[in-house]
Amino acid sequence: MDPLVTAVIIVVLAIIVISVFLSFFPVMLWVSAIASGVRIGIITLVAMRLRRVTPSRIVNPMIKATKAGLGLSINQLESHYLAGGNVDRVVNALIAAQRANIPLIFERAAAIDLAGRDVLQAVQMSVNPRVIETPIVAAVAKDGIEVKVKARVTVRANIERLVGGAGEETIIARVGEGIVTTVGSSGSHKDVLENPDLISRTVLGKGLDAGTAFEILSIDIADVDVGKNIGANLQTEQAEADKRIAQAKAEERRAMAVAQEQEMKARVVEMRALVVESESQVPLAMAEALKSGKIGVMDYMNLKNIEADTQMRNTIGKPDSADSDHNGGNSNA
Repeated sequence: MDPLVTAVIIVVLAIIVISVFLSFFPVMLWVSAIASGVRIGIITLVAMRLRRVTPSRIVNPMIKATKAGLGLSINQLESHYLAGGNVDRVVNALIAAQRANIPLIFERAAAIDLAGRDVLQAVQMSVNPRVIETPIVAAVAKDGIEVKVKARVTVRANIERLVGGAGEETIIARVGEGIVTTVGSSGSHKDVLENPDLISRTVLGKGLDAGTAFEILSIDIADVDVGKNIGANLQTEQAEADKRIAQAKAEERRAMAVAQEQEMKARVVEMRALVVESESQVPLAMAEALKSGKIGVMDYMNLKNIEADTQMRNTIGKPDSADSDHNGGNSNA
């Protein structure tokens, strides 16, 4: 075999062996740790590889913690990493808390990180309070006028209550509830417009930060506007509803009256039918009487004469007939 090819193969194999060796034995990382004063053995780094722990994720934060004088151990950082935490963020938060003279131990910082909160941001909020702006809250005073209020809440993170404490949404909801209560208890919307700080004092005195991860420092009213006249609108809508109810009841009474009228007409027709039926029985009764001899022919003729005389008198007694006769007499004259 060509000596040149053999040399190339040996070099490639050497590079592969060195790469594999360095992947299991992070010598440069170990050298950096020793140079930074971190007491850690090369075997410990190899054991981290076997436990599927990235050594740099542990060693680099350990170097920062050692330089900051936090007094942490490799086992603490590795256990937090295996639990799914962010070791670098926890160490940065501990360093920031130490510089800001905020009491924070590793166990609490790790618990906050594992709870899903950004522990570094919490420490920063403890040093630099954050302003939360609420949406526009609409409330109605006792005089029926709507008042729209927007507030700015200055909060500071409470490290002791970060685990299990409520978040910003709870703060916003409680402040909105306090605004509605304060405006609703005001006799007039003018009182709110004249003294907007009344809302701040009332809401701030309710202890709205209880059970939350924040401490409310101040509540400032950013904007106050007058909205609709809710009382007048409600009265108008009530009057309109009463009018519709009255119209519906009137329509119901009209329908009942129409139905009753139709029913009476039907009864009149029914009575007339009974009369016609009764009158139809008269000729039969007369024929039966003549046949049985209860009345004679002369009696029947007298009855017909009486009927004719009665019909003539009825005709003469009608106004139309009297006027016709009078006009006829004048023409004859």
